[in-house]
Amino acid sequence: MEKQLWALILGSSSGFGEATALELARLGYNIFGVHLDRRGTMPHVEEVISKIKGYGREAIFFNMNASDEEKRKEVVAKIQEEFAKKPGTVRVLMHSLAFGSLHPLVGSETTITRAQMDMTADVMGHSLVYWVQAVVGAGVMEAGGRIYAMTSSGGTRVMPSYGAVSAAKAILESHVRQLSMELAPRKITANAIRAGVTDTPALRKIPGSDKLISDAEARNPYKRLTTTEDIAAAIGVLALPNTYWLTGNTLGVDGGEDIVG
Repeated sequence: MEKQLWALILGSSSGFGEATALELARLGYNIFGVHLDRRGTMPHVEEVISKIKGYGREAIFFNMNASDEEKRKEVVAKIQEEFAKKPGTVRVLMHSLAFGSLHPLVGSETTITRAQMDMTADVMGHSLVYWVQAVVGAGVMEAGGRIYAMTSSGGTRVMPSYGAVSAAKAILESHVRQLSMELAPRKITANAIRAGVTDTPALRKIPGSDKLISDAEARNPYKRLTTTEDIAAAIGVLALPNTYWLTGNTLGVDGGEDIVG
């Protein structure tokens, strides 16, 4: 029996994760979604699930802290349970977690604490490794698997109050390079996706986001922001089987925004 294709989306209820879940569902993937939402935003989560099912796909979502080790084990156990009932494989793992501390490193009454720094690095950087360890170790991702991690130009640039997140993005990109090498014998690829400035809930939390948006619109050769659908469309193509030789990269999906000075 041919195995069903699944995508595991970390950060599936909004932004890049939501758009990619919908695009992959349109392309034939069932979706495991991990998200963290309170009661007020759960109706939108239900809308996302309904849209996935509207494509004739299965959608199993988990409302949890993606950096919690025990919760991660529960998700992987549930995936194994599903595959025991109906053979499947996690073809795509997408890391799109945007939860970190936006405080200055020095010179302010609200300078970042060690706990905030560690949390930001763990959620937005190190958790990628732990999820890859879990899905590969459990055998639910096999040869042909694709790993994508969302980064930004902030991984190599500085902005006010962005220090911890910038460091986390640099950590994430480093992990992608290392994972690509270590997973090569298993024929699993790993790439980071560097999106252009995109108007998402995560962006709106950054101090000075309005200026980031206006500057990006002026700088981008297409004179518009990147959209979540732009990123989803790219991942849909990158997940095809014939991209097996593309790994270890930080891929700009930004309409040329990053190359303009």
